[in-house]
Amino acid sequence: FVKEAVRSYGSDSAMTNLLNKLDFLVVPVINVDGYVYSWTKDRFWRKTRSRNPGSHCVGTDPNRNFDARWCSIGASRNPCADIYCGPRAESEQEVKAVANFIRNYKSIKAYLTIHSYSQMCLFPYSYTYLLTSNYKELNTIAFNAVEALSSLHGTRYEYGPASIIIYPSAGGSDDWAYDLGIKYSFTFELRDTGKYGFLLPESQIRPTCEETMLAINYIATYVLNHPY
Repeated sequence: FVKEAVRSYGSDSAMTNLLNKLDFLVVPVINVDGYVYSWTKDRFWRKTRSRNPGSHCVGTDPNRNFDARWCSIGASRNPCADIYCGPRAESEQEVKAVANFIRNYKSIKAYLTIHSYSQMCLFPYSYTYLLTSNYKELNTIAFNAVEALSSLHGTRYEYGPASIIIYPSAGGSDDWAYDLGIKYSFTFELRDTGKYGFLLPESQIRPTCEETMLAINYIATYVLNHPY
């Protein structure tokens, strides 16, 4: 996103307008230690690298560690599990840093978190099957976002509340952001649907970025035109 925004600023009127009127706060990688470990030791590592007292197993799933009905469903209290929720909400430094930043910034109007894989655009709630108060609006935004995305390469995405479309889980950052008052909160699960899974071929990375930009631009434009 950052490269495309810088490259097109001044030449693309839509992107220029968005950048002139909105602040985009971009964190490329939240789980930095886990990311490095995934390249040096275990390609499929997903957790943090924090030590768990009383256990030889390392790390917590950061997307089960936010204070959103923490560890109530779709998470594990077993430190050896990939979806371990941690000893308490926001126990992980990475999660605490993100949560504190968002709480202190105060004026964030939309929250987008990018994951892989499954080709889905998800929104709250994950921790319950109940629908949000602005479900119809979120569903319409998600529909239009995935339509914009698919217009480039024909990639089809599912969309809807995460608990219904994929599975229920507590402690996710999108639910946490929504409950904080950020009513435009979305999770993108990028390519593919399972053929390559987490090991997406290099040849698909650029088209994935190109099509996802269209969805992000749609959501950003919607947020700009619907202040609250």
